[in-house]
Amino acid sequence: MTGSRSFADPLMNDLNAALPALLQLSHELGNPLHGLAILGEGNTSTRLADGRFLVKASGSNLGTLDASGVVECRSAPILELLARDAVPDAEVDACLLAARVDSAARKPSVEALFHAWLLNLPGVNFVGHTHPLAATGLLCSPQARDFAEQRTFPDAIVCCDVESVLVPYTDPGRRLARTIALRTEEFIARHQRAPRVILLGNHGVITLGRTAEAVLAAMLMTEKSAKIWLAAAAAGGPVFLTPADRARIAHRPDEALRQRVLKL
Repeated sequence: MTGSRSFADPLMNDLNAALPALLQLSHELGNPLHGLAILGEGNTSTRLADGRFLVKASGSNLGTLDASGVVECRSAPILELLARDAVPDAEVDACLLAARVDSAARKPSVEALFHAWLLNLPGVNFVGHTHPLAATGLLCSPQARDFAEQRTFPDAIVCCDVESVLVPYTDPGRRLARTIALRTEEFIARHQRAPRVILLGNHGVITLGRTAEAVLAAMLMTEKSAKIWLAAAAAGGPVFLTPADRARIAHRPDEALRQRVLKL
């Protein structure tokens, strides 16, 4: 799925290894040929050791991101903020600034709130968020739930799991991060693992995983799935794989081997 692309091992949790991997992932997600993000859209993050993470700064461009557009943050103050029931917007901004390891660094994206929470999940080392053209179109339609819960072809299961989390449109920032956490916890309760794809109604797509390869593959496959869905709709409507078919693909030994080879 990711061809000859090679990312640094995220399990090293070392800044010198993690930063190049994050920049490469960002450049792939921001590649205009993919149609996933333009201008300052989207963001990326990776987990470091000792409760720290790297995240794209507000206003940076994924396609041209460099080290100056990445901020190192502490997770703890953000997670504490998300646990509270009512927080004014000004306090959210103050928390994002206070979470920076370097007080002279740029302000983290407001979506650093959900990045911090997702990177706290077992097995999640990278997170990507974009606004893919076809997928976001479906997420702005009455078909959003079926797009999240159904699958139309096997590779969508290999890269994106048997279903995706669907989050209805929610005001970006703290409210969105808390809603993502709630819906993700529901997925984990059903499947005993973190999701690979989170779909945001009227907004965009989040992909997460152990490796940068997994994040990129899930994002590209989500967009491919949307394009296939739209093509099927033009031909009379999509035909879904049955639950038995989906379970079979998810547990086939050859597909598990392919996931390991592709670092999914």
